[in-house]
Amino acid sequence: MTRMDDRVAGALSLPEDWPAHPDLSLALNRMGSFDWDLDSGLMHMDGAALAVFDLRADEYDNRPVTLSARVPADEAVRLDGLVSQALKAGLSNYGAYFRMLRRNGTPRWTHTQGFIRRDGTGRPHRIIGIVRDATQELSDSTARWELDEERRKRTSLVEVTTAALAHARTVKDVTDVLRNSTGGLANLGAASVVMGLLESGRIHLVADGPEGAYVPGTRYTRTDEPYPMSEVVRTLAPRFIESADDFAASYPILWPHIGHLGITAAAYLPLIAQARPIGALGLLYSDKAGFTADERNLLVALGSSIAQSLQRAMLYEQEHDLAEGLQQAMLPRRIPAVPGAQVAVRYRSARLGRDIGGDWYDIIPLPGGRVGAVIGDVQGHDTHAAAVMGQLRIVLRAYAAEGHSPATVMARASVFLHELDTDRFATCSYAEVDLRTGVVQLVRAGHVDPLVREADGSCRRLPVEGGLPLGLSAEFGRLEYPVSTVELDPGQTMVLYTDGLVELPGSDLDEGMQLLVDLVTNGPRELEPLADRLCEAVDERGGEDDVAVLLLRRKAAHAPQPGGRLQQHVAQNDPEALTSARHMIRAAVRAWGAAERADEIELAADELITNALMHTDGGAIVTIRVLAGPERRLRVDVEDRSSALPRRRDAGNSGVSGRGLLLVDLLGDVWGVESRGTGKCVWCEFLVPERGQPRRSSAGSDVT
Repeated sequence: MTRMDDRVAGALSLPEDWPAHPDLSLALNRMGSFDWDLDSGLMHMDGAALAVFDLRADEYDNRPVTLSARVPADEAVRLDGLVSQALKAGLSNYGAYFRMLRRNGTPRWTHTQGFIRRDGTGRPHRIIGIVRDATQELSDSTARWELDEERRKRTSLVEVTTAALAHARTVKDVTDVLRNSTGGLANLGAASVVMGLLESGRIHLVADGPEGAYVPGTRYTRTDEPYPMSEVVRTLAPRFIESADDFAASYPILWPHIGHLGITAAAYLPLIAQARPIGALGLLYSDKAGFTADERNLLVALGSSIAQSLQRAMLYEQEHDLAEGLQQAMLPRRIPAVPGAQVAVRYRSARLGRDIGGDWYDIIPLPGGRVGAVIGDVQGHDTHAAAVMGQLRIVLRAYAAEGHSPATVMARASVFLHELDTDRFATCSYAEVDLRTGVVQLVRAGHVDPLVREADGSCRRLPVEGGLPLGLSAEFGRLEYPVSTVELDPGQTMVLYTDGLVELPGSDLDEGMQLLVDLVTNGPRELEPLADRLCEAVDERGGEDDVAVLLLRRKAAHAPQPGGRLQQHVAQNDPEALTSARHMIRAAVRAWGAAERADEIELAADELITNALMHTDGGAIVTIRVLAGPERRLRVDVEDRSSALPRRRDAGNSGVSGRGLLLVDLLGDVWGVESRGTGKCVWCEFLVPERGQPRRSSAGSDVT
């Protein structure tokens, strides 16, 4: 071989694309040259180059592998990858800093620069270059910082991607992180991502890369098929495809379907969690040739992180399916038809915890044309909350069906929850609706106020006095639940809901309530579309709590008709029942076209009921009805179990009682007492003219 120094001097006469360095003149004294014949594999080095490697001439046999004694293994892999990538990418030169070890084992920073010679076909056949001692250079320049910075960037990429994956709750969330154009694996230059999950021995493709990349018949593939995902799952080893030719030769069945995508390299990684494969990840590149050792190590590290996130997501989805199935089993399978009302219900799951919570609704048919409407929310977002909800729904339904008053239903449910082996509490609203009269008895246990939508579409908040949440009222011995009685006119809609419908990030409850009022006011007229719109609004603003909605509209056709009959039991020491009876009478009188006499009829009925409760045992039964005949009359009957007949008496100027029957006599057109087998009935009648006709007194004169 001719003298190499002359050839190198000519070949390395600092070509135009040769990078300059400010300290190059200082390094020339410690710089040697090499000539690497790629065909024979021999690398000839001059004496200065051997000195840089701290080798004697008799210690070097012109084979690059001999230098491995001086170059640490990780640096050797990195250099090999760098040179291979430059050769495959058609580059004319490359450069790199690397560490080597001197004879005494101390490290030295070294720099190498190679100029690639190619033949007429573009095939590389020779590399001529230099090596130099760069220790002083790096200590006085930013090169070391740049090298460390590059490594920090790669480490940061792992950290950023891992942090993003930590928030991924579903498999779709994981794929979205990997596809994110502003982060994730985009920083590695990957053009697209494909991913498959191992399910029952088959690989299910859940992300199929760029548009047009899906290969028919590969949505599900076996692990023994000749595909890259199958291979890495089967071998548990990554597969780095460094060129289009490599891809075509290795996977001839797959390549014809994706060759048009311009893929130049690909990395397929097994996704392994707890020593078991759960799937595979493929990264496809369109402008890359080969992978350096650092890139391979980085991708393997990321693959491990992605596998852990996927396993969490898969477990999360399994738990979500379990919890959702549990809650669906706890909620009513169907809402019964309610004569006299339209009902619409909805449940929207949360996006926290296990995507499930303790919100529920229920419709309870009750005797006498009444219906119970329940809305509630058990604390928490997990399967335990759903289980508690199911038990609470059952006991509320049982207590209501037993005929207890709304306040008693709520108090007993609170005691039940307190005695249950749980630390959860629940908020709840219970409405008992008499659809014949429109009388609604409302009880609220720490829950949000309901709304009422008018027949014309306007909406208003219905303030309801309330007690403590269920469980807490029993804990603190405060089981009193005030009952609010309102009337629901035909065409009006009662809106019951849980707080997830009005909770707004960064806003208070009043703002959320006003938004809901506006939403109901401007929402669809029909109940089913309105219920859908309410849930859609929560999705649009990204609500993070679960939501239950119950809409109940009283039908106009079910209002009491002339000739109707209503009856209610009023127990002793039950002021709620007395209040409910008053509302029933007022609503019936109005519905039957006798609103002008409503005050008289209600006052007379109240006196009869009060007498029965004060002077007898066992309560009273109140009946109001319209009598057929030539003159339209409305009759109020109050029955009790005492056989003692009442008599009208003069209470005197100082008497505090005795005026009840006197008032009945003055208010009613006629009254009387009838003996019954086990008691008596005190009644009074009121002349109720048809609409537009004057009322006549018992004496026959018109009353204006």
